[in-house]
Amino acid sequence: MLNIASVAPRSEIYGPGVRFVIWVQGCALGCPGCWNTELWSLEPRRLMSPDELAREILRDDGLEGITLLGGEPMHQARGLLRLVRLVRRRGLSVMTYTGFEPVELRAREQRALAMRSDILVTGRYVAAERDVQLRWRGSRNQQVRFPTPRYRGLGPEEANEVEITLDANGVASLRGYPPEWLLDRRRSRLLV
Repeated sequence: MLNIASVAPRSEIYGPGVRFVIWVQGCALGCPGCWNTELWSLEPRRLMSPDELAREILRDDGLEGITLLGGEPMHQARGLLRLVRLVRRRGLSVMTYTGFEPVELRAREQRALAMRSDILVTGRYVAAERDVQLRWRGSRNQQVRFPTPRYRGLGPEEANEVEITLDANGVASLRGYPPEWLLDRRRSRLLV
């Protein structure tokens, strides 16, 4: 079973094209200054089988791929590998974020998930190296890698993207790495 914190069925900031984004629950790395500290706990949030999640993803024919982040995807590598196999059969690409460096991936399933990701963002978040001008990363030490040929040569243009969405009840969600002025409710009229 996968322990899922939340999903965004359609997003355009976590990789190329329109993507189904999956935030897994649980992270033992505990990077100081982490944006997603509520995802550190290993307590179950939404338990789903990889097959069940794949069915949810594959209902949308307009997706370029999926993006795995969290929490820490490598803590759930075995289940995520099954998910990756299922969505790849339909031609979807895979982007994975991990706080681990490649040399730290010791388990066979972790290495396999890394190598089956078309785009792999590696490295712990370092608050002292925070840079909101980077694409797909929160700090300068993090690296964008291309383990498969699918996007090799793409190279991220260094331009930060932030997504603000409203749900059916009018509740706003902010995704990405927002600049400080957007987080400051006194100065920003976007967040109420």
